[in-house]
Amino acid sequence: MTDNGKNGVLYVVATPIGNLEDISQRAITVLGKVSLIAAEDTRHSRKLLNHYGIAARLQALHEHNERDISKRLLRKLADGHDIALISDAGTPLISDPGFVLVRAARQAGIRVIPVPGPSALIAALSVSGLPTDSFHFEGFLPAKAAARRERLSGLQYANTTLVFYESSHRIVDSLADMAACLGGERNATLARELTKTFETVHDGTLAELGDWIQADSNQQKGEFVVVVQGAVTDPAALDAAARHTLEVLLAELPLRQAAALAAKISGVAKNRLYEYGLGLKQGR
Repeated sequence: MTDNGKNGVLYVVATPIGNLEDISQRAITVLGKVSLIAAEDTRHSRKLLNHYGIAARLQALHEHNERDISKRLLRKLADGHDIALISDAGTPLISDPGFVLVRAARQAGIRVIPVPGPSALIAALSVSGLPTDSFHFEGFLPAKAAARRERLSGLQYANTTLVFYESSHRIVDSLADMAACLGGERNATLARELTKTFETVHDGTLAELGDWIQADSNQQKGEFVVVVQGAVTDPAALDAAARHTLEVLLAELPLRQAAALAAKISGVAKNRLYEYGLGLKQGR
């Protein structure tokens, strides 16, 4: 499919994360009409296309060849060919390849159109029972234990819901590190093999989830999304020196300025000091 001398269109197409029936009619239409489909794993994607009778030319685009292949695809787009970008499952670019191509296409003035659909991230959030008005998506944690714990420690005071992807090889160790770094009492939801035959959604504290999955090797298989409650800040837990510093500053400064300055002086997180100061103003 060409565009009569004009630039082609790059479609970013979401595909099922497990259940093939989750694909949209629009995605099927787009995949059936483009000149080329850039796929993370052509063998995997061919099964999906065959299921829907789509005979399309495939080009592998993955983390190892993305920069080189993107240049070739940009030339095709510039020649008027429409291209679809898909990943093995879900929405492209969400912990999957495609960023290099999409950024280069936009910089070149090529139209990039999303064809929305399944996403393990959103699916897990929607059934977690944890707050979804604000969340932090971390994707996959580092594979090495020390780096993983360092990353988790940096999220210890984040007060928004945390979302992680994890593989079967590291889920036991990652849950143990989450409990150690974030607190074993944190509420969490583990979503495994979403939309697939052995889909599991299990709630508990991080400590409980760690014990549960370690006791059942069958639950250690597949692909995981871990949704974790954000930090619950307890203003009373602030040490006396930090409270005194903030109280003195509040006598002279607005709350935001006082909290920011007290954070620099005490080393306590600014948001914790702000919440404490807000409580003082509200008479709590």
